[in-house]
Amino acid sequence: MILTRPEGRNERLAQSLRDLGLEVGIVPLIEIEPIESGSIDVGGYSWVIVTSATAARLLRERMLGTPRRVATIGRATAEAWGAKTDLIPSVATQEGLIAELPRPPGRVLFAGAKNARRLLVEALDADFVALYRTKERRPSEPLRGDLVVLASPSAARAFAALELQIPAVTIGPETSMAAKNAGIRVIREAATQSTAGLVDAVLRATR
Repeated sequence: MILTRPEGRNERLAQSLRDLGLEVGIVPLIEIEPIESGSIDVGGYSWVIVTSATAARLLRERMLGTPRRVATIGRATAEAWGAKTDLIPSVATQEGLIAELPRPPGRVLFAGAKNARRLLVEALDADFVALYRTKERRPSEPLRGDLVVLASPSAARAFAALELQIPAVTIGPETSMAAKNAGIRVIREAATQSTAGLVDAVLRATR
């Protein structure tokens, strides 16, 4: 089994899977490059939205003021935020968040990756701040495994570029969509965007 998150982000999942007797290889296929744009004042927003654990951590480091309300996509993003989260949509996609966000939402800030989908911006007339960019990495040796775990759309695209016929477990709907669009066979999707959700999905895929 191959884990593909950036360096430093695979260890907890890897240990959980190894504790269950599974063989795990860690091969980061993307790396995170923070975008330095100074402090971010969140005090004037009715909602602050973050859609990844990386965005949650970077925003906490750089924000000024206290958000009135925070929405995250997925439990893992809420855990990375580390403070009160007012909305975690039941469907872990931008569409799911838009459907559950109270109306009118007021002034909204969406903080995420430079190449993040802009659906939230368009649907909510939200301001957008790019906190980081993702860069694809190519492994130095051929990948070998019977299953790959993909935890972001960017990881799915990076894996697809390798043109390997290895089925995938994904962390949620947006990653599944990116994987399928890139020609990857998705055999399981985590029910929750968390380590526990990924472990359960992997176990179901390997039975």
